[in-house]
Amino acid sequence: MEAQSVAARLNSSGLLRSQGLIGGKWIDAYDGKTIKVQNPATGDIIANVPCMGARETNDAIKYAYDAFSSWSKLTSAERSKCLRKWHDLLIAHKEELGGLITLEQGKPLKEAMGEVAYGAGFIEFFAEEAKRVYGDIIPATLPDRRLFVLKQPVGVVAAITPWNFPLAMIARKVGPALACGCTIVIKPSEFTPLTTLAAAELSIQAGIPPGVVNVVMGNAQEIGEALLASTEVRKITFTGSTAVGKKLMAGASDTVKKVSLELGGNAPCIVFDDADLDVAVQGTLAAKFRNTGQTCICANRVIVQEGIYEKFANAFSNAVQKLQVGDGFTEGVVQGPLINEAALHKVESFVQDAISKGAKVLLGGKRHRLGMTFYEPTVLTDVKNEMLISREEVFGPVAPLIPFKTEEDAIRIANDTNAGLAAYVFTSNIRRSWRVSEALEYGIVGVNEGLVSTEVAPFGGFKLSGLGREGSKYGMDDYLEMKYVCLGNMSNA
Repeated sequence: MEAQSVAARLNSSGLLRSQGLIGGKWIDAYDGKTIKVQNPATGDIIANVPCMGARETNDAIKYAYDAFSSWSKLTSAERSKCLRKWHDLLIAHKEELGGLITLEQGKPLKEAMGEVAYGAGFIEFFAEEAKRVYGDIIPATLPDRRLFVLKQPVGVVAAITPWNFPLAMIARKVGPALACGCTIVIKPSEFTPLTTLAAAELSIQAGIPPGVVNVVMGNAQEIGEALLASTEVRKITFTGSTAVGKKLMAGASDTVKKVSLELGGNAPCIVFDDADLDVAVQGTLAAKFRNTGQTCICANRVIVQEGIYEKFANAFSNAVQKLQVGDGFTEGVVQGPLINEAALHKVESFVQDAISKGAKVLLGGKRHRLGMTFYEPTVLTDVKNEMLISREEVFGPVAPLIPFKTEEDAIRIANDTNAGLAAYVFTSNIRRSWRVSEALEYGIVGVNEGLVSTEVAPFGGFKLSGLGREGSKYGMDDYLEMKYVCLGNMSNA
């Protein structure tokens, strides 16, 4: 499959949308300005999309607010049917959507198709959860009273999403919002807006009414400020950097909005002496190099016990060496490009900092001969905890190996960070796996497994990695308000 044939197929299917969606209508920016969406593997321009700002965002909020009164009053079964139909359409167009993700984001096609299934899984799951928003009856303290707890949708939601999972991050937020009865204004990344727009087109085809789902993109600061300033927006949900998350949290305070944040990580991957070597190598490979290392739960530090360090380093580097790098549409490719030049510069600076402080390059360590933003899958040894690559998220295909002596050392190194999203542990000792899992200050722990994400489990972190949880039954909570109702004088005839 080639990029040109994918674009042609998307055009013919009506899924290559290049306008914003406001109140059920596809529109351009009011001033006519556009931004280019490029294929990171080739630099080719895929489409020009509107560069929207405050005016378009305020209109999107108005339409979402108006639609809320009717959408929230539908029965949960009716909302569930709409979401289920949307899920079915996403699956029916899996190939086109997968191709679009590879086209604008760069990940290998097989991985992109997996993202479509993963993202659609959230819509399906929350279609079912829509029917399970239960209230409560509280035993009264007085005989003439009846006490109830109701759960009601919070209102208009603003969702700001990143470029690394352009469909899944949308689905993980829109699914529970719509299931609860909320309406939404989505602001996707300017690097990958096309997947969001295609998913929005399918939401219309699924019968989700105009104004329930709106999409604006362009001037991030203007759009963000409009969403924060509006009293009609009652919740902000954001996935992205910790720095931006802090600004949104501060900005939301003026109107006291609900806020859920899924922010940066610095995931440790701990390999103990007693680990099954093959399991540890394959699990670490998956945890580190998925999406070219551009996920918030990627293993950022591989912490290996001294007794297995050399053996693991050799086996792991041999496995990494076999990873095929290239355009995501090429058969056999498992590593695509980094999203842009800034991401490439960041990876280079982290590697150079490590080398300057004594780290050794076991494999890779430089730009790939393919050019563009391709970087060689890299393994570093003799990495110290004070190096930049140990302190911050590299967001690229670089695996730094850090030795440790005891279990206590591993836990101390792993927890020595402000982040707390995901962690990984490889051991054959069930008592150690339980002990270490409890001691790690992280919201997600994978034991003898490198791919842990699923729609049925809560996703979120400790410390500076964010607030709230997405996915699972707990993912509904942030989109609901709890109301206590007291009925008095119930004894009177």
